[in-house]
Amino acid sequence: MNSNDIAEYLSQHPHFFEEHAELLAQIKLTSPVMGRSISLQERQMEIVREKLKVMELRLSDLMRVAQDNDVITDRFQQWTRELLLARNDVDLPYILTRSLQEIFALPHATLRLWNVAPDFTHTWFAAPTTEDVQLFAKGLRTPFCGANNDFEAAAWIESDQPVASIAMLPLRLSLDEPCFGLLVLGSPDSTRFTKDMATDFLSKIADTSSAALLCMIDA
Repeated sequence: MNSNDIAEYLSQHPHFFEEHAELLAQIKLTSPVMGRSISLQERQMEIVREKLKVMELRLSDLMRVAQDNDVITDRFQQWTRELLLARNDVDLPYILTRSLQEIFALPHATLRLWNVAPDFTHTWFAAPTTEDVQLFAKGLRTPFCGANNDFEAAAWIESDQPVASIAMLPLRLSLDEPCFGLLVLGSPDSTRFTKDMATDFLSKIADTSSAALLCMIDA
């Protein structure tokens, strides 16, 4: 009999070691952990310990993610509350960007709106933007994150330090609705916003910002 025959025999006779329990103590295996020969029972215990360790690490990761999500949810609630407390429409863009910076520890946040109502044409957030930047915002299906490659929107940020990474969030009520603005987050840290980062949470910020700022757009 070769090793395959033995394996086949044991798989077809699962009670073999129950009938010959004394063999379990005699079988020796090489332990990758201890580096010596151990019994089959000891090797099985090693395998169980390894599986438990993997499960503990996975549970630890899940707990860390859950805690991070709790922190983000709490901050998002604080930010939304700031928007609801705004008393004047004209103050809303400043409150929105300032509270984003303070609550989420963002170095820079600014925005631009186009097609604003006549009452807001004199404001900083209605400053003229080029057709290129409006077309860029219109083409974004999700927030853009990545290095600042001399984007026009990065020039809206007033800073003594160069903006190394940037996130640009299109403002619209839905993908079927026209884009009416761009929310810009910037950082001197090149790793703050990267092209491979998840944008689900940024999409929620964009959606909430769009709903809050719609009152300023000329219907």
